[in-house]
Amino acid sequence: MALWETLARARTASGDDIIVRQRDEIYEIRYNGIELMSNLNCQSETQLAVRSMRRLDFQAKRVLIGGLGLGYSLRALLDLAATDTKVTVCEIIPEVVSWNRGPLAHLAGSPLEDPRSALVIGDVRDHLASSKGCYDLILLDTDNGPDFVVRPENETLYQDCGIAEVAEALTPGGLAAFWSATASERFERTLARYPWNWIREDIPLVPGRVDAMHHIYSCALEARLLGLRQAS
Repeated sequence: MALWETLARARTASGDDIIVRQRDEIYEIRYNGIELMSNLNCQSETQLAVRSMRRLDFQAKRVLIGGLGLGYSLRALLDLAATDTKVTVCEIIPEVVSWNRGPLAHLAGSPLEDPRSALVIGDVRDHLASSKGCYDLILLDTDNGPDFVVRPENETLYQDCGIAEVAEALTPGGLAAFWSATASERFERTLARYPWNWIREDIPLVPGRVDAMHHIYSCALEARLLGLRQAS
């Protein structure tokens, strides 16, 4: 078996160590030794975009993606979006952007080069705070989910204040979806306190298997977007 090869390394101002590495056809980004993402299990990142666009009848014109990752969510969304759709991607680590334009570009087919993509280098919370009523669809994949954040600063994104900012950044009839590596009872209790409808969908890491899942939390003020029956 081939050994892992480190292709590039970055260090944040706070001292966090981030690497992209390769073994044969497998690519990983690791954050302080923790696997953040891999092309080996990208099904749920793709489904984050596909299921959300389907719920909006593929009509979302203004989309925000929090977290670039390996570009799979962005690619899936662009493949379904109209020619006049604008997709803003917030990524806080500049090197992740460089890697997506360099050694990782082929994985998702260079989605950053699509003219519909707009890139913001910075914290998605800061962008949300200045984007009230801007987005038809918001996809958030900033960590390994609410129970396993790799940046402590991202904790607030999954708390009441962060959820309120996400909701305020949506247009009327908009939809928000959060990616999570785990089913989070704590996050579900927080969502239940907020006046919108939500569902959790469990996505197999490998299609057809039920022993390992990632999860998508979809949230909207309008129950019909989630396939829920309105109370009569």
